[in-house]
Amino acid sequence: MSQRTHSDAESAVDRAIAAFRAGGPVAIHDAADREGETDLVYPAAGVTAEAVARMRNDAGGLVCVALSDAVAEAFDLPFLQEELDHPLTADHELGYDERSSFSLTVNHRDTFTGIPDSDRALTITKLGEAAADPAGFPFVEEFRAPGHVHLLRAAPDLLDQRLGHTELGIALAEAAETAPAVVVCEMLDDETGEALMPADARAYADREGIPYVEGADLVARLG
Repeated sequence: MSQRTHSDAESAVDRAIAAFRAGGPVAIHDAADREGETDLVYPAAGVTAEAVARMRNDAGGLVCVALSDAVAEAFDLPFLQEELDHPLTADHELGYDERSSFSLTVNHRDTFTGIPDSDRALTITKLGEAAADPAGFPFVEEFRAPGHVHLLRAAPDLLDQRLGHTELGIALAEAAETAPAVVVCEMLDDETGEALMPADARAYADREGIPYVEGADLVARLG
């Protein structure tokens, strides 16, 4: 890697950390040989209804909240595949990883249907609050399942164990010293319906003033 390229990568990671610390979004591309997707990623605690609308309209993928393994353990949140007693979970082979990170789906109890932008923003910010103080947060009293926000459980050793957006986002949250709860939403191409190409995702991020960072650069810096 050239010195200039290395410097650019370091700068991209620094901008991503600064944006996260300020509560703003980051665009993270995992890797061409993995999902090959760019996700819009937010720290959960600062998500507004406007942020949910941006993910819904500009990204278009599934709005999920990733939690660190320690937080998920504190709230007794399982990997969903291990909890479902159904033939569909057998031989669940993924082309991009060894397992899925999906856990339960939840709504905050103060929501109505749970799906409007304002409802999802409330659920998400409360998850951020919960992750900041898992020992003191009454999780069962505050949330119900099933709901409309998908929870993801990060690998215990993060980037040493798995390189998904779940782990990349939580590692970024740790570097920014924010609560270990992040929102991830895949960016899709309106014309093809496939994952948005990295160049197009970068162009969107540049237009919107959002830091764009490669997963490999996060791994090199934070792993």
